[in-house]
Amino acid sequence: MKNLFTKMIREEEGQGLVEYGLIIAGIALAAIAAIWLLGPQISQFFTDIGTQLAL
Repeated sequence: MKNLFTKMIREEEGQGLVEYGLIIAGIALAAIAAIWLLGPQISQFFTDIGTQLAL
């Protein structure tokens, strides 16, 4: 029984997966925030490019 308990404590494979998930979630939130904040400016930028190409 003691070996089973120590094996469960030392097993860290699931912990790494959770950490990667948190990192991906943080990057996704940062990307969403950047797009939300910069969206109108980016839209205007591409509208200006389209206007210049149409001339």
